[in-house]
Amino acid sequence: MEITLLKVHGSMNTFYLLEGPEIEHYDQLTLQLSQMDSSVDGLLVVLPSEKDHAKMRVFNRDGSEASMCGNGLRCVARYVCERDGLDEAVIETVKASLAVKKEQPLADGNAMYAVEISPVSFELADLPMSYLANSEWLMKPLPFVSEEINFSAVAVPNPHLIGIVPKAYQEDDSHQRKWAETFNGPNEYFSDGVNVSYVTKVETGIFVKTFERGVGFTNACGTAMTASALISCLSGIVPYGEVTVYNPGGMVKCTVEKDGEDFKLALSGNATYLSSHRFEWAEELKDSKFLSAETFDEQEDYERFIDQVAEKAKQFV
Repeated sequence: MEITLLKVHGSMNTFYLLEGPEIEHYDQLTLQLSQMDSSVDGLLVVLPSEKDHAKMRVFNRDGSEASMCGNGLRCVARYVCERDGLDEAVIETVKASLAVKKEQPLADGNAMYAVEISPVSFELADLPMSYLANSEWLMKPLPFVSEEINFSAVAVPNPHLIGIVPKAYQEDDSHQRKWAETFNGPNEYFSDGVNVSYVTKVETGIFVKTFERGVGFTNACGTAMTASALISCLSGIVPYGEVTVYNPGGMVKCTVEKDGEDFKLALSGNATYLSSHRFEWAEELKDSKFLSAETFDEQEDYERFIDQVAEKAKQFV
């Protein structure tokens, strides 16, 4: 079967995007594409929705399905808005219908979109996480991991474990890798795995490095950056409102607003088109192949934008 794939990225979190019907085996397609192209983090599938402008499904490199993806949602938002001639839309995801909108670019030539991140839960059962008899875990050490790192667990709705760390943990990520791999293998704490982010305060915001469940270390994870901004506001290292979040792939803006006992979260950043591909999708990997490709020039504009923030974004990479 011949299909059309759009290669896209949000903060260098790179995906193939496909518009198609609701069918089985998108997990197998993702596994094939990941083996054929090591630069992608997964597959975004744009589907019809009975209640919203479109529905999004997200598959990680290993074929597992994620509840949400903030960077991927920005790319889907652009695709749907441009397809339907809209500046705002609502996208159905596994756990919620989320508002998205086109924004003014931070730099020439960079399409920018803001997306709602929801729902938010600190209940360990929603990750799920099991540790002693606790129902929440916020801003305190996990003694068996480290006595000096304050960890917080939050679902947005993907599960996240956020650690506030000094610079040394960003310069040497072996500690983060060890525990992220532990928590995403057979373990007694996270039965479904967890995204593990280490966060460090920088002069103009925060720097976040994420080991993403089903992917590994990634240039950026949208829900992780938003969750990290939320925990950073709760811990007092940055004020509520707009938080600048640097990552190995660049920079985004996260908005954290407190509404009584609830939080309103949004993620704003680039939605960049890299290339378009005709692809022959067969049941066997050996029979699947890329037929042709068209490359766009948007990455040049994105790289010029990254040059403007490179010193801040790369200081812990």
